[in-house]
Amino acid sequence: MTTYAALLRGINVGGGRKLPMAELRTLMTGLGHTGVRTHLQSGQAVFTTDDGDTQSLAERLSRVIEERFGFAVDVLVRDHAYLSAVAEACPFPAADLEARQLHVTYFSAPVTPDRFAEIDQAARLPEEFRLGDRCLYLYAPDGLGRSKLAEQLARPRITKGLIATSRNWNTVLKLVELTAPQA
Repeated sequence: MTTYAALLRGINVGGGRKLPMAELRTLMTGLGHTGVRTHLQSGQAVFTTDDGDTQSLAERLSRVIEERFGFAVDVLVRDHAYLSAVAEACPFPAADLEARQLHVTYFSAPVTPDRFAEIDQAARLPEEFRLGDRCLYLYAPDGLGRSKLAEQLARPRITKGLIATSRNWNTVLKLVELTAPQA
């Protein structure tokens, strides 16, 4: 059995697309997952299953959410090894930063620098981003809500064809912790 995190994009924010976490846990248990837990209201669930196909797990969860709630939700599923590797590979001094200053955007597929070629990083300093394994690290010293670079990174022509969902550094670390193998 492997423990995974399901990252749901764009739920319970801004007053729309309400998805109660208790109902999400029930849906996931109904899919045969065990040890289902949620973290915060913004779309993180941790679960255990024997099915190792993360794409299939994400698609099934997305489908049952749409059937139950009537709206589509993009879902990414990642295991502990991946989440831990992303945290460890952070190119910014995470221990020296406030969690609101550092974010990770997880992508459904690998991304290459050419996708971001139109962004003039020097013009956005001190904000910076770096690419990782199916992720992007964003340093936004004034927080995500005030970040002009984050606006550029979220443009549809940059994320076209991908599922992309962001988490602050506290959540990144919490997901590593929650998916860790139990001793």
